[in-house]
Amino acid sequence: MSDHLVYRSATELAQMIRRKEVSSVELTQLFIDQIEREDGEINAVAVKRFEEALSEAGLADAALGRGDELGVMHGLPLTIKESYMMQGTPTTWGLESEKDNIAKNDGLIVGRFKAAGAHFLGKTNVPVDLGDTQSYNPVYGTTNNPYDLGRSPGGSSGGSGAAMAAGFSALEAGSDIGGSVRIPAIFCGVFGHKPTWGIVPLAGHELIEDLGIPDPDVTVCGPLARSAEDLKLALDVMAGPTEREALGWKLDLVPSDVKSLKGLRVAIWPNDELSPVCEEIEQNAMQVGEVLERCGAKVSYTARPDFDAMKAHLVFTSLVGATMASGQPASQIEKARQRVDELAPEDSSTGAASLRAMVMSHRDWIRHDFRRAKLGRSWDVFFKEWDVLICPQYNVPAFPHDHRPMKERVCLVDGKEQPYNSYGFWAGIANGANLPSATFPTGFSADGLPLGLQATCPTYRDNRAIEIARLISLEVGGYSPPERILKAQAAS
Repeated sequence: MSDHLVYRSATELAQMIRRKEVSSVELTQLFIDQIEREDGEINAVAVKRFEEALSEAGLADAALGRGDELGVMHGLPLTIKESYMMQGTPTTWGLESEKDNIAKNDGLIVGRFKAAGAHFLGKTNVPVDLGDTQSYNPVYGTTNNPYDLGRSPGGSSGGSGAAMAAGFSALEAGSDIGGSVRIPAIFCGVFGHKPTWGIVPLAGHELIEDLGIPDPDVTVCGPLARSAEDLKLALDVMAGPTEREALGWKLDLVPSDVKSLKGLRVAIWPNDELSPVCEEIEQNAMQVGEVLERCGAKVSYTARPDFDAMKAHLVFTSLVGATMASGQPASQIEKARQRVDELAPEDSSTGAASLRAMVMSHRDWIRHDFRRAKLGRSWDVFFKEWDVLICPQYNVPAFPHDHRPMKERVCLVDGKEQPYNSYGFWAGIANGANLPSATFPTGFSADGLPLGLQATCPTYRDNRAIEIARLISLEVGGYSPPERILKAQAAS
């Protein structure tokens, strides 16, 4: 059985299982072999359950032999971000204090994947408390980028992105409040999707099992994959109301209304002085625009929604700060309050906005929520003229590991220092107004690092965003396995 099957899309592999061209046990063993051979250097799969996965694969093969299909993912071996609850496995969020936090039951999304016929090889690594664009912690150590082991795979779903790129499983799921699905996807040369807020429940993506809290503001759960088709496959399984909510509503996402790139109305936002990207990424965005023009799309490099971008970004950072502060102990909130008192009133930096958000009153939150609704109306007007906005997701390609304290870190953009968290501007374009955004690979840098962009569409037009990502990837190359791994396997 060819090792290269591990680089195929989940959609292809599911079809092969149904046609009995490969058994679930054979495929599961191939992924296990790939992990055992390559993950020593990468360290993406933090929690392993190989024996259980092989047993579950055997049950899937037996069911297929009887003529019983378990679902659209029948027999597929998956991995999933460590922050999801899965029966019998630890859910630590990278916190040493939680290393013995073993789930008694499967969380909702894990259960939905299993109901669709999939089984799990294990769980993938995260940063401490899911709070970084790198993925290292005292429980599981550091995850490295499969294309360059000295660089970050992104975060907080960094193990997810690395696992997809390195061929460790058929499909992945992560979570995203400020790019945590999309950044690992572009750093690792794969696809990712940040859904419209609210369509994928966050139940089971938690530290305290069955806590029953409402979905946190801004945060979403979404898939990572080696093809855009797989994003749709996963989203169709993940999305929909909880059992309690299903008594009153159902999700009915409209299919994609895009059939080809010809006639597509595309706005390209290649760079911005509020968060400068490196020349290589800016040129990559421009080149994608040129490809779209050659394919018959209508492309603008200046069209923007009608709002103040800085004010929009501050709305986003304020709401994110308030959401993240909700899980902090009172002592941390008091420290933030003291720091806010020290800040000059005119300080409008992202860091200052985040601190102020930690001590935000409920009235303040409501006012920011009103501002977010106003942003949404501006996007509605914009999307009447344009089908999609394409822009960067991060300022640079995957950067070297930097485990210094956060306040000491910077983002080097063409040799110039920018704030470490400046990427939040690009993440917030979609997150700030609850828009869906699909990231897709667009080639490689001069250093051989993956490049990628995000396609943002109107609320609930998730299928359009994914289809546009698919169509563009057909023109610019899509996913390519890490050359480093392919060469090593060819030599062995």
